[in-house]
Amino acid sequence: MLHRKLLAILSVPIFVSISAHAQTLSFIDVSETHLPSGVLDDLSMDAKAADLDGDGDLDLVIANEWRPNIILINDGAGRFSDASDRLPPTKHDSEDVALEDFDRDGDIDIVIVTEDDQVNEYFLNDGTGHFHQAPNQLPVRGTTNGVIAVDINNDRAMDLVLANNGQNNLLINDGAGVFHDETTDRLPVRNDTTQDVEAGDVDDDGDLDLLVGNEGDNRLLINNGEGRFVDQSESRLPLRRSVEETREADFGDADGDGDLDIFFANVRFFSSSGEPSARLLINDGTGHFTDESAARLKDKILLAVDGDFVDFDGDGDLDLVTAQVNTLRRDGKRARFRIALNDGAGTFTDATEALLPASVAGFGFDSEAADFNGDGLIDFYFVSRGSADILVFGQIAE
Repeated sequence: MLHRKLLAILSVPIFVSISAHAQTLSFIDVSETHLPSGVLDDLSMDAKAADLDGDGDLDLVIANEWRPNIILINDGAGRFSDASDRLPPTKHDSEDVALEDFDRDGDIDIVIVTEDDQVNEYFLNDGTGHFHQAPNQLPVRGTTNGVIAVDINNDRAMDLVLANNGQNNLLINDGAGVFHDETTDRLPVRNDTTQDVEAGDVDDDGDLDLLVGNEGDNRLLINNGEGRFVDQSESRLPLRRSVEETREADFGDADGDGDLDIFFANVRFFSSSGEPSARLLINDGTGHFTDESAARLKDKILLAVDGDFVDFDGDGDLDLVTAQVNTLRRDGKRARFRIALNDGAGTFTDATEALLPASVAGFGFDSEAADFNGDGLIDFYFVSRGSADILVFGQIAE
């Protein structure tokens, strides 16, 4: 069930809860039996789930660096087949995926953003889960690391916010799937290296604000009520004295008090002086935040490329799932994907050893939580850049 402040952005799954009642769960690795062999050993960066072919189950789109991107089609029981031939076989520095019905014809379309070669891609669904390039491609180029689909101007058409090296972009959908660049009118001018953007109503005024995760100081952009944003980071966010290299920013009500808190997944890839531990910032109810990481994250979360709030056990509070690395080298030691359980009051304790098999390790870049096999329990698709991706199913522990 989505938080009340996120009802306006149903298509942006900031956190997930499926089960209505608390259950004691664990996870089983089904990668060998439920994923196609070979195709998922490339440089996958991001995965998003949606019903691409309209058959009632969740399929996957995976951004793949410098190789054709991947589509996996679900058979309804969580077994996936490689259907990448449904996409044009382009090769770009693909980084992130947004899935939405952008042209409002009743099926899911695809946007995949790319970094170094600056070729963002936009594909329309023909109604059967096969995709072709949209006749009107995105109107901007940039070194783009992330993308979210969100209705900025409340016209029920999904717009796009692009996270760039340099000025971020805000593209407004005309309602028929054609995007117009309204960056200058709606976003502050900033020359950041942005890795992620998220949307949520942090100040409880009924509109969506933007959280910007940077290599450097992160930012909080407050909506003026008309879809135009003002940078109020200095007064609302506690900044680190050391360099913060954030790869993922996420909203969720961590402490159960009815407002949106913040999780920053941090690394140390490009800054030798950066602090690679994650942070948890708590909202005072007015959209002003304090850093309570030391008290609430009982086990330090280090070198996390991705972090998501997920109520996977259905107990009404949000747990944390993180994708982590030990090194960027493909021959380096793999890191465990991790789960930290919420005590109900916003304090998190690592429970990885009890819940995830030892095989759930790699070069973690992303996780996607959904009920892939239709049993009402949360499952996870884990993206491992440079090694095989991993699929685990939730199961009720005996």
